[in-house]
Amino acid sequence: MSIVAALSGITKRYPGVVALDAVSLEFHAGEVHVLLGENGAGKSTLVSVLAGMQQPDEGTVIIGGNPLRIASPRHSIQLGIGTVFQRPSLVLSLTVIENLMLGGSWLRRLARAAALRRFRELATLLGTHLDPDAPLAGLSLGEQQQVEIMRALWRDAKLLLLDEPTSMLTPQGVADLGRMMRNLRDRGVALILITHKLGEAYEFGDRISVLRLGKVAGGIDPEALVAMEESGRTATIIRLMFGLEAGEAATTAGGHAAELAILLGRKIHGPAVVDRSQPPVLRVREASTRAEFAETPLRKVSFELWSSEVLGIAGVDGNGQKHLAEMIAGQRAVHGGALELGGIDITQGGVPERRGRGVRYVTDDRLGEGTVGALPVATNLVLKEVGAPPWWHHGITDWAAIHAHARVLIERNDIRTPSALTPAGKLSGGNVQKVLLARELDAEARVAILNKPTHGLDLHNQRLALDRIGTAAARGVALLVISTDLDELIEISDRIGVMFGGRLAGIVDNDAGAIDRVRRLMTGAGAT
Repeated sequence: MSIVAALSGITKRYPGVVALDAVSLEFHAGEVHVLLGENGAGKSTLVSVLAGMQQPDEGTVIIGGNPLRIASPRHSIQLGIGTVFQRPSLVLSLTVIENLMLGGSWLRRLARAAALRRFRELATLLGTHLDPDAPLAGLSLGEQQQVEIMRALWRDAKLLLLDEPTSMLTPQGVADLGRMMRNLRDRGVALILITHKLGEAYEFGDRISVLRLGKVAGGIDPEALVAMEESGRTATIIRLMFGLEAGEAATTAGGHAAELAILLGRKIHGPAVVDRSQPPVLRVREASTRAEFAETPLRKVSFELWSSEVLGIAGVDGNGQKHLAEMIAGQRAVHGGALELGGIDITQGGVPERRGRGVRYVTDDRLGEGTVGALPVATNLVLKEVGAPPWWHHGITDWAAIHAHARVLIERNDIRTPSALTPAGKLSGGNVQKVLLARELDAEARVAILNKPTHGLDLHNQRLALDRIGTAAARGVALLVISTDLDELIEISDRIGVMFGGRLAGIVDNDAGAIDRVRRLMTGAGAT
């Protein structure tokens, strides 16, 4: 089987991070090569190198046996590489055929007749029945994904890269995509499929490679993939993805548990401290949200959350965590199901009502959504109370009260800022996060949703953030902590739920075997 493309010793560095570390892989004609790995393993960076969007610092890209440098996305296309990115690149206001014709030479008139002939060729190859003149905005997500693939193949690609293509598709859409991939494979196209779903890897893949911390941890070749039972495949992949045998989880889960227990003043792996004999503070019953392009909606999610409980939410990004956080906070409408807070139905309530009842939300976008960088720290600390007492009276701002409030929170939360008047955008990431936690984990908080509260922070500020979470839980706040750092969730959570494909795949007690069960749920393999 011929090698269409290869990577030899590819290394890509960013400040403080080695995204790819001497990666060497081969991609064969007529084969679906699946890439697996945790968030941050280097999968998307690898795609960006082959797509010409990033240049490697070291190593060689080999296309058709020739070592070369892929200088740009246009150069990548000219070399016969088509890419379907995780984030869509289509124009919703244009028709299918107009989207496919984008990117042609500006020196020539648009050749609609030739474009329609190419469209019919690809439609036959892929087995799709799209109307070329249909407005893209009117198509389903699965049909839009088909257009993305047609666009990637528009210039007769020999290598097709698919970065998490099923993250927003229905089961039928996934089945249609699988049929397309098989058709392309049978025509001799080399496919690279990036996914976090083991079921898809087994169903669609001919070869599997696993990236871990920017390196190739290992893989399963076609002969072994066919010969192995599913349990053997899963055990092998979990070992490669996480760097340990499934049975070793209990011995490594508590690496910093003692240190963290002292820091938080909570029992991390001891007897439950949550009183579940009382009614839950928050009850979510079969909650669903509307699908949006490039996002995974919630699909009948149900759980309960008690006072003083930390419920961790694990899962690979893009499995509905964003919708879950925004739905509970009131920023996203509930399309089906119901929410109750303290026995009161809040399903139809928006942000003001839920905030008034004690619901707090810390977004994962601390600079773009959580704060206004140009405004002072003092203003950001009351940002969600603008116009309301006690900081505003009949439209008049009580700056003295706001600044006094800010000084108290700055001292209490060790926010390192020259003054309360310093623009929030001038602070470090760790201090911006302190501002958010100080604002949201206030005395009135009953339920707090924290989306990646330590993401991007150094170790010291991570510990300070976790300390605030522990203090809030000890005070009786019910906390939902969303994180892609599984070790962190193991350390701070009473229970851990896993989001997978917009559903809550399961909730496990944080005991000695939790990490193994969570990892299986994350890959879609089940908890047992």
